[in-house]
Amino acid sequence: MGVKIFGDPLPSIPWEERPTGAQNIVWRSKRNPVIPRDAIPCSNSIFNSAVVPFGDAFAGVFRVDDTGRQMQLHVGHSKDGVAWELDPERISFQAESAEVGTFIYGYDPRVVWLEDRYYVTWCNGYHGPTIGVAYTHDFETFYQLENAFLPFNRNGVLFPRKINGRYAMLSRPSDNGHTPFGDIFYSESPDMQFWGHHRHVFGTANGWQSTKVGAGPIPIETSEGWLLIYHGVLTSCNGFVYSAGAALLDLDEPWRVIARARRYFMSPQAPYENIGDVPNVVFPCAALCDAATGRLALYYGGADTVVALAFGYVGDLIDYIFEDPLT
Repeated sequence: MGVKIFGDPLPSIPWEERPTGAQNIVWRSKRNPVIPRDAIPCSNSIFNSAVVPFGDAFAGVFRVDDTGRQMQLHVGHSKDGVAWELDPERISFQAESAEVGTFIYGYDPRVVWLEDRYYVTWCNGYHGPTIGVAYTHDFETFYQLENAFLPFNRNGVLFPRKINGRYAMLSRPSDNGHTPFGDIFYSESPDMQFWGHHRHVFGTANGWQSTKVGAGPIPIETSEGWLLIYHGVLTSCNGFVYSAGAALLDLDEPWRVIARARRYFMSPQAPYENIGDVPNVVFPCAALCDAATGRLALYYGGADTVVALAFGYVGDLIDYIFEDPLT
């Protein structure tokens, strides 16, 4: 399939060639986990984090659960996208409203370059989990906006451009606990503060995504539609199992699903995905894509403990969706 990717060439993204004989759509980095749980003195675990190109290098916002088991957000920088230096102090957001800006907890961030700045979304504590929104120009000062939604909500993922003149976001309405349900919804905003035009995108299906689903990295714009990498959850006799799947959404009406793969393309199988604070978790949060070649570097959390990296091609993922779609 000849797929056009709308975006910038990023020849410097982390990359490892497919191992000889490997048959999977994506393959894991030989250097995994690329960020261990104890990369900074305060950390119990570092996982479910977002990475973007920044200048001639890379920057990101990282989930750090500290040794008091408080969920925090920290900045990180890397020259090659693999070796990271994380700020030992959590991000201190600047907010016009003291009520909104009072930090309770923050986790599972996403980051996107949109128009003239980097926007960060995360699960923010405000009388329960909701979607926090902030922006930065330099990964030093972060300006917090109003929360996007009422509690309870998680997995807020912005699109990388306006759609029909409005900002667009995916999210998963939830509850106050470790949610045993959840579908993906679409919302729009004229100003990044007031959100509406809510539309249902898709929900659970049989097998590996039968308990809940949630958006993962920033959607990738292609000639075939928005490529959405997402997580799906199965409730096993040993608890939740998080795997990664893919779907294509309509470019102009992203709540309309063009196709969705029936099978996951990645599930927890490596030791750092099976063993950790929350076993059996693959949780994708960021994807670096070189539009010129279709190469994809996928960052994901392993077992709610470490950050890992996998590689693949956008075209292969799209082919995978159409080879065995949900009907």
